[in-house]
Amino acid sequence: MKPIYLDYAATTPVDPAVAEAMGRCLTLDGIFANPASRSHLYGWQAEEQVELARRQVADLIGSDAREVVWTSGATESNNLALKGIFEDLDFQGHLITSVSEHKAVIDPAKWLEGKGVEVTWLTPDHRGVVSAEQVKGALREDTRLVSLMHVNNETGSVNPVAEIGRLCRDNDVLLHVDAAQSSGKLPIDVEALQVDMLSMSAHKFYGPKGVGALYVRRLVQRQLQPIIHGGGHERGMRSGTLPTHQLVGMGTAAQLCSEQMAEEGPRIAAQRDRLWQGICELQGVKLNADPQAVSHGHLNVCFSGLDGEALQLSLRNLAISSGSACTSASVEPSYVLKAMGLSDNDAHSSLRISLGRFTTDEDVDLAIEHIRQVVTQLQAG
Repeated sequence: MKPIYLDYAATTPVDPAVAEAMGRCLTLDGIFANPASRSHLYGWQAEEQVELARRQVADLIGSDAREVVWTSGATESNNLALKGIFEDLDFQGHLITSVSEHKAVIDPAKWLEGKGVEVTWLTPDHRGVVSAEQVKGALREDTRLVSLMHVNNETGSVNPVAEIGRLCRDNDVLLHVDAAQSSGKLPIDVEALQVDMLSMSAHKFYGPKGVGALYVRRLVQRQLQPIIHGGGHERGMRSGTLPTHQLVGMGTAAQLCSEQMAEEGPRIAAQRDRLWQGICELQGVKLNADPQAVSHGHLNVCFSGLDGEALQLSLRNLAISSGSACTSASVEPSYVLKAMGLSDNDAHSSLRISLGRFTTDEDVDLAIEHIRQVVTQLQAG
């Protein structure tokens, strides 16, 4: 019997409808050609499907299709956003970000520091939230870019992007948002949020791995220098042959999310709350974020006094994680939880449980029973 999958924040299974659409773009009798091959029917058909997918992703975030740039995922999108803007500025100016960002923002920001860019590292509050007031206090005359995530990948904490967007627009500062954890799960309107760039990854919302997008506001596109060269694809912002099947997969996944989000979000949130209610009375158990300020599917729980790694191994009927999948090889406590004020011990005692589209009520009930049984046994020694 396979363990119950409760690690949707790490990746989501591809929706069967997405897999079916992708399968039609792989073989000779399908739409398999290079979308840049405009001299024959095969290429025209591929280009048509790629542009349909671009429109579907644009509709998911309320943008113009010409503002969607294909990438290999949110990591590349984040790198393009940060490096591309500051390369255009000859690596001069000031960047604002936070210490609780995903490594796909932290590492490029540190790289920019090595190039001479000054970086202000904001610290989230005890809820894991970075406020607009913090951003306002960090703004300088030479601030060129603010880069903050929409939803934290470990805790699910939601930053007030709309407030930060208004602040940045009023001060003529660009705003980049890593929306890997919120795209397809929370409503996003880039115009209303006043976002200039926004990163997405298909595998976080039931699409395939290895493909993503960067929304780039049209007025910002001329400021963004490419970090991958070789053919000038994507209006010069990102070179490389477009993978038709992956883009069709991402577009189909985006359309499904657009259609299902209104029903799916509340259902997943109710399951998450039910899971929490089933374990919250266990001794030493506490939430690591404000339940009123987290995304639908996240549950980051501290089991004080227990070793998180040992607990995770004991919970063999559940597929869960001790933090970000990108830092799972590290033995250090979560830098995100430490930034929120947790001790090393409590950070080590914490697990991330994340639910999604295919989580059932039965899964939740079995998870509650298993967690209660294992935690009680471990606490009894």
